[in-house]
Amino acid sequence: MIRSLPPFAAVVVAAGSGMRAGGAKQWRSLAGKPVVRWSIEALLDGGAEDLVLVVAPEARPDAEACLSDLTGWRLADGGATRADSVRNGLEALGGPETRAVLVHDAARPLLTASVIGRVLHALEDADGALPALPVADSLRRATDGVMAGAVNREALWRAQTPQAFRFRTLVDAYAAWPTGETATDEATVVERAGGRVRIVEGDARLLKLTYPEDFAMAEALIPRQIRVGQGFDAHRWGPGTSVWLCGVEIAHDQTLIGHSDADAGLHALTDAILGAMGDGDIGDHFPPTDPQWKGASSDLFLIHAVERLTARGGRLVNVDVTLICERPKVKPHRQAMRERLAALLSLPLDAVSVKATTTEAMGFTGRGEGLAAQALATIELPA
Repeated sequence: MIRSLPPFAAVVVAAGSGMRAGGAKQWRSLAGKPVVRWSIEALLDGGAEDLVLVVAPEARPDAEACLSDLTGWRLADGGATRADSVRNGLEALGGPETRAVLVHDAARPLLTASVIGRVLHALEDADGALPALPVADSLRRATDGVMAGAVNREALWRAQTPQAFRFRTLVDAYAAWPTGETATDEATVVERAGGRVRIVEGDARLLKLTYPEDFAMAEALIPRQIRVGQGFDAHRWGPGTSVWLCGVEIAHDQTLIGHSDADAGLHALTDAILGAMGDGDIGDHFPPTDPQWKGASSDLFLIHAVERLTARGGRLVNVDVTLICERPKVKPHRQAMRERLAALLSLPLDAVSVKATTTEAMGFTGRGEGLAAQALATIELPA
């Protein structure tokens, strides 16, 4: 268990171009949230009393858009190098001189309170603290792609952030850093100035997003919860020549009556997805009193629900729709319905089920007064 954290401030560096990751990685979405926001939220939730986010001057609008609803942070302009950006962040942060300052890379989004606690408490008897992981893999040197010897890994560590220091210790260490040399991180700067930097346990989840494939790895590391939603819809029959069911038009001697195209299958499925998210129902998002939805394709409603799920970092796992009617016969069209739903939902075909049943001539569906549909949707959301 982490003890109560001492007061601290933070500098988050997000001024890089991120070209190896495909560009501007700090503003890209990770599980429905901008990468930079993961770190900012973790530090603020951990108790940061002051936080400076360092960004390229032209990226200020991006930062403000990503963090507009958060308080407790402010911006500083980045410099030509990472070290310059950190110096700018420290200048914007200011004293008091003895307070703890955490310097963190925005490209390490999966920061936890445990890591924050370990680096802060390490400052009790050290000039700096560095979270790191021991090197587990066997290491080799190579020349032109040919092995040229082994490297002893016993004393080697993989450095991470946030790194912790007292404000004046870090400012003075940077002032003493030789002009023209590149500082890889703050721990190196403080050690070069004679400081004692303690290594504490890092976190394997605190990977740095450097290459495009790192995003997939980070997504896989985020804890998720499984949720299930259900939906139900019914429409009465009326005069017509075709009916829309699960996104497929079927020739029929009647049609379903509704404000939109009355596709009961898509309506039930839309409600199932919204229900799994706790996001209201189809009527909340598309009121039948709104004339703009009169005769609208129900594809729009379903896509809207999926987009809201995606925006929250969630994904659809599978869906199951049951159509309840005496006629039309659904079986001849079931495969087309599954294929249409799979395309709309970006799901594999085996994650989409469409079934049909009757009520043995009982009730309003049995009497041919209308058609009903029920649906289940399984989703994943970040925990």
